[in-house]
Amino acid sequence: MNMSKQHRVPQLSYVGAALLMALAACSGAAQAAGSTMFRDPNCGCCKDWAEHFAENMQSEVSVQDSTDMTAIKDRHGVPRDLRSCHTMIVEGYVIEGHVPATDIARLLREKPEGVAGLAVAGMPVGSPGMEMGDHKQPYQVIAFGANGLSVFSNYN
Repeated sequence: MNMSKQHRVPQLSYVGAALLMALAACSGAAQAAGSTMFRDPNCGCCKDWAEHFAENMQSEVSVQDSTDMTAIKDRHGVPRDLRSCHTMIVEGYVIEGHVPATDIARLLREKPEGVAGLAVAGMPVGSPGMEMGDHKQPYQVIAFGANGLSVFSNYN
């Protein structure tokens, strides 16, 4: 009887180890899949912005090309007057356009109530992914959601 108990203990530990390894693999996959950017396949600045995000947030970006960006923006509640060329979903928040990584990090850290996401309308020169030497246009990062619209950051 002692022999069968001895055999069961190692078998249970092997099963437990296998389960732990499976859970670790799943958690790693979930982390890697945490940021998904939707973009028109013909837009080049989106790739530059994704590099800015990945480098500054130390996070991988899953990129999905779409020829129907309007449907994606509609589905994620991006206000029409705040739309830009790409839309990202990160940790449940919607990031529209060329939002600087520092603002995204602040959003994820502070998690303000009533905010569904951040947006930079259009494609302002000098914003991440739209760099053109020393040329810069002033722009704002706008928070949007249940609380309406509010200025999150100003860039001059």
